[in-house]
Amino acid sequence: MLDVRRLRLLRELKIRGTLAGVAEALSYSPSAVSQQLALLEKEAGVELLHKVGRRVQLTAQAEILVEHTAHLLERLEIAEAEMMASLTTVSGTVRVAVFQSASHAVIPRALTLLTAEFPRLRVEVTEREPERGLFEVSARDFDLVLAEQYPGHGRAHRADLDRVHLATDALRLALPPASAGVGVGADGAASAAGTLAGMAGLPWVMEPHGTVSRSWASQLCREAGFEPDVRFETADLIAHIRLIESGNAVGILPDLVWAGAVPTVRLVDLPGDPRRTLFSAARRSSTRRPGVVAVRDALARAVAP
Repeated sequence: MLDVRRLRLLRELKIRGTLAGVAEALSYSPSAVSQQLALLEKEAGVELLHKVGRRVQLTAQAEILVEHTAHLLERLEIAEAEMMASLTTVSGTVRVAVFQSASHAVIPRALTLLTAEFPRLRVEVTEREPERGLFEVSARDFDLVLAEQYPGHGRAHRADLDRVHLATDALRLALPPASAGVGVGADGAASAAGTLAGMAGLPWVMEPHGTVSRSWASQLCREAGFEPDVRFETADLIAHIRLIESGNAVGILPDLVWAGAVPTVRLVDLPGDPRRTLFSAARRSSTRRPGVVAVRDALARAVAP
């Protein structure tokens, strides 16, 4: 009989690519992972790994085991979800990955609702970029991810994950308030009458290279006829707000970042009224799990206002 825990290690190796990656993800030492996989080879009676330079590669037989292991873990998770659904209380732990602006605006409200309604449910929240969060839900590091999608930038669909629409969020040009009296707020933004094309030559704040939001915002500026002068680069949208409201930059902000508070910068509609989409994703095998259902319901109510 093959050991399920060792089979999972083999699947983790397929997902993460290296023994060190598996060890880090599961809090093992690389040598312990290697020893467990060697025992699995003995149980299976066939070679499962072979070395390619300094790395190991799965054999064709190992690939077969990985495919069956994925189905096995899915069935076990479905069984656990159905068992938990038969209980009268919602308990356990739900691990949630969220992108930065959602962690400010949506998560606090959702946690307040969950604490009041399901005191035995533990919710652990970790900030992750959406693409990484989707991968880590698929890899079982998290149970649920709250992610975003920008106009014209669809994210790859993972067959093992579902998607539940949460909200649409307007994206607006953000300018310093007239009271800033310095830098951009003193002349540039005012003379440009708040048009996107008028932001050419002004200092911008944007998210880091490689993020979908940066790619989308840069393309929007190019369509308006200029290359943005990005002097400030940070994933922290609160830092974006501070730089803009102090008159040191212009940028693009989603409405969600205000979390119902009064904006402290001037917001101008962009051409075409662009909106990003917010959604949650979970493994299909866990969607009926009471804790996941409860968290999703709380997220939907938290974003509604």
